[in-house]
Amino acid sequence: MNRIRVGVIGVGHLGRHHARLLASIEGVELVGVVDTNRGRAEEVAAKHGGQVFGDARELLSRVDAVTIAVPTVSHVELALPFLDAGIATLVEKPIASSVEDADRLVAAAERRRTLLATGHTERFNPAVAAAIPLVSGPRFIEIHRLGTFPERSLDIDVIFDLMIHDLDLLLAVVKSEVASIEAVGVNVLTPRADIANARLRFASGCIANLTASRISRERVRKARFFQKDSYVSIDYAAQELEVFRLVRPDGRPLIDGGRVEVAREEPLRRELEDFVDAVRTGRPPGVTGRDGRDALALATRIAEKMEGHEHRSAV
Repeated sequence: MNRIRVGVIGVGHLGRHHARLLASIEGVELVGVVDTNRGRAEEVAAKHGGQVFGDARELLSRVDAVTIAVPTVSHVELALPFLDAGIATLVEKPIASSVEDADRLVAAAERRRTLLATGHTERFNPAVAAAIPLVSGPRFIEIHRLGTFPERSLDIDVIFDLMIHDLDLLLAVVKSEVASIEAVGVNVLTPRADIANARLRFASGCIANLTASRISRERVRKARFFQKDSYVSIDYAAQELEVFRLVRPDGRPLIDGGRVEVAREEPLRRELEDFVDAVRTGRPPGVTGRDGRDALALATRIAEKMEGHEHRSAV
């Protein structure tokens, strides 16, 4: 398959960048865009090409692949017809509103052997991609994802909006069952939790402490991994990676390491290039639908623990 025909469903805050990047990838034809806001769709199509369609189903006979970047509540109804038709589909995170809906998407993809990818863009951050092979048997992980108050994604709490990126990364590097969870969340500016902390204990013995906030005064996105004889630090926003190792050149312990050179790239471009290559070659995408489902399942467990904590506090 040389030319990949792609449609973008939802061209708002994130989807417009899907259209921009897909239109620039060699061997990709942006066939069309769909959005409930017709004027916005026309603006994006005028800038990046493709037709404007009023109904996503009009793309079914015209494309080899679609990306879906609409509010989470609409993911299942929009994605299922494409998966059932055997059309490769990338769904932005969180993959669905519930684990049950995520299971429906994964089952449909497996039933029809359709490629299903989840848009966990952070996994394609060059610093993260360089760090993953260096993390082996971590014992303690600390992650802070703090942001200023947004004007979007206020229909879901901060766990599903922000922390889920880090949960996906944890599952990719720890490779162990989550044995126990402690969590607390606080509603500050919205009816949903705007700041949350979770402490996860894995069956391997690893402990991860995660904080996510959308009400901070400054933007901080960092992850630190502590393991036997080494320490790995990622600054997501700056795309910087530091690695320090314990060495014993003459029997005396010394710390060696520092900044690892990382080529800065747009993570979303890398994600979409990976998706297109997976469509072209038939290999699994970098973040599969099942990966997205597992991250959502863990986020849901944390949210349930958070609600339980709130209930106990009120009693």
